[in-house]
Amino acid sequence: MSGRYWVYMLASGRNGTLYIGSTGDIIRRVGEHKAAIIQGFTRRYGVTLLVWFEEYASILDARAQEARMKRWRRAWKIELVETNNPDWRDLALDHIQ
Repeated sequence: MSGRYWVYMLASGRNGTLYIGSTGDIIRRVGEHKAAIIQGFTRRYGVTLLVWFEEYASILDARAQEARMKRWRRAWKIELVETNNPDWRDLALDHIQ
């Protein structure tokens, strides 16, 4: 099975609370986070800014990367965002709407 899958990182703000997830429909999933439709971590902590994402051809690859990144030190996650999105802009505004 092939397609488009993503690993993404949300933040509550610059250097704030971080969340890493994976999905086959990034527009729908980020929209769910932003609308606080689903109870859970992102809703509880107001984690709604899409600060980083990366595309994969396989859901297995995306999930494997998600699992690896969830084991990363916080400093590594922040460095990834700072390198690719130094202003911590909400990338959903430009890239996935």
